Amino acid sequence: MPEKTLFLPGAGGSASFWRPVADRLGIEGTFFSWPGLGNEAPDPAITSLDDLVAMVVEHIDGPVNLVAQSMGGVVAIRAALAKPQFIQKLVLAVTSGGLPLADLGAADWRGDYYRTFPSAARWIAAPGVDLSDEIKTIKAPALLLWGDSDPISPIAVGERLSKLLAGSELHVIAGAGHDLAQTHAPAVADLIGAHLRG
Repeated sequence: MPEKTLFLPGAGGSASFWRPVADRLGIEGTFFSWPGLGNEAPDPAITSLDDLVAMVVEHIDGPVNLVAQSMGGVVAIRAALAKPQFIQKLVLAVTSGGLPLADLGAADWRGDYYRTFPSAARWIAAPGVDLSDEIKTIKAPALLLWGDSDPISPIAVGERLSKLLAGSELHVIAGAGHDLAQTHAPAVADLIGAHLRG
């Protein structure tokens, strides 16, 4: 495995999100938190998704793996597009990845999100850019992890992403929802470990 693995959470923003999986794998990676999202303290310098992407890209100065969940997957895709030469392996869990979701049956997450995190930054709910064409250019081997009980990012999203990412593998975990890295950590860790070693 490359020395550096970057773990990117979703809009919950907590650096602890991927810890159960990383601990099982024995990986001491770099764990990002997202200022102003979830319960994370805001940072005046972070006012958009672009700023989160810039924060991650700054850490890519050699070979890396990117392991990302949900909104973090959009950041990972954009970082991979910015520095393709350094991306060894991608792991994308229950993410739009920058795809439009209107025709894929995805539930709108915004209402529940702001009820759970009333102080979270409003910019995270802004519509994203369609990255479908750019995603096709990513060459890094990608593992796609989905649950069959996730209304926010249903399996159809993973299937479309898999078609765009050449050589990607989609694994669906029975009974798993949007937080599968925490609720199904052993299964997720096994799949990620095999992918990163492969």
